[in-house]
Amino acid sequence: MNFKDYGKTGLKVSRFGMGCMRFPQKTVDGKSIIDQEETTRMVRHAIDRGVNYFDTAHMYVGSEEALGIALKGGYREKVIIVGKNPVFMAKSHADLEKFLDEELARLQTDYLDVHFLHALNSERWKNSMEIDALRFLDEMKKAGKIRFAGFSFHGRLEDYKTFVDAYDWDIVQIQLNFLDVKHQAGLEGLHYAAAKGLPVVIMEPLRGGALVDKLPEGVKKAYDHYPIKRSPAEWSFRWLIDKPEVTCVISGVSTMDQLQENIRIFSETDEGCMTPGDHAVIDRVVTEFEKGRKVDCTRCGYCMPCPSGVDIPEVFQFYNDLGMESYKTHARIVYQNFMVKGDESSANFCTECGECEPLCPQTIPIIDMLKEAHEDLMVPASR
Repeated sequence: MNFKDYGKTGLKVSRFGMGCMRFPQKTVDGKSIIDQEETTRMVRHAIDRGVNYFDTAHMYVGSEEALGIALKGGYREKVIIVGKNPVFMAKSHADLEKFLDEELARLQTDYLDVHFLHALNSERWKNSMEIDALRFLDEMKKAGKIRFAGFSFHGRLEDYKTFVDAYDWDIVQIQLNFLDVKHQAGLEGLHYAAAKGLPVVIMEPLRGGALVDKLPEGVKKAYDHYPIKRSPAEWSFRWLIDKPEVTCVISGVSTMDQLQENIRIFSETDEGCMTPGDHAVIDRVVTEFEKGRKVDCTRCGYCMPCPSGVDIPEVFQFYNDLGMESYKTHARIVYQNFMVKGDESSANFCTECGECEPLCPQTIPIIDMLKEAHEDLMVPASR
């Protein structure tokens, strides 16, 4: 396994981090639950082969308990456990420590190596400031309940930069893959944090499976025609591993086969692994994915800020995500829960003032497209 320095913490982390949200499942009495025996086997297999970074969260149902059991027998001391505080559920400063204590109890450990404020965006940051979440992080460090502090992010680039600059963070975590270079924090966010000496951990490297499942025919051909044969997952991971600013890549695994493939890829691959030919393949793959776009938005941001607070480029990003068959359900779930119920930047807040349309270089009929996007994105995710 290849390792990298984890910023100013003094730790070294495996380039591959095991995401713990998708532990293997089994059915008992008609209900799907975590398969503890297989989870323990996979976690210990990963550790025995050099993986030392395990990412879980308060809201990952059953994950923390399962990981705690798997790390018994001396394995806890070999790993870095990352937990996440659901600041969006906290109504007071005291709630933050309550959530942390629940995590510690579930994991059967006295401390977390890393504690994140979970999935920050503008609204959640506002709530975090109101309940003094940054002071909470300092208090928990002094109390020995956490060693290092960071945040994970799902929001606008400009907010991300504000968050990075607001506190002496140890780590940041962002969503990034070759389709998200201008989405959320994107490549600019990666470089921004790295320039400040922060280790950057990557989530959603396979975009919830959209980069490996039900691929468009053009994408399959782009991979198949290249003389070096790699799985779609390997192509996606290599694109990230190639970047020196990327410290660790989190990938959730549900089977031993997936885990073994990930360990192989991250053990055999290091920075600078992408050749010009490799990059040309990824460029073609991106082009093929974008053929399913529903709106020709380039995320230039000329339409922003919206007087009503609508994040127009973000809404259109989710709408374009519906063009990928394997990402439809994910796009709808995230839109409905993060934008509509989250920071009030969804399309239904459009007042049709019309200020945005004359500013759009692509001459998109923004008002009509926002209506269309919202209607489609609000279809129940199970459909």
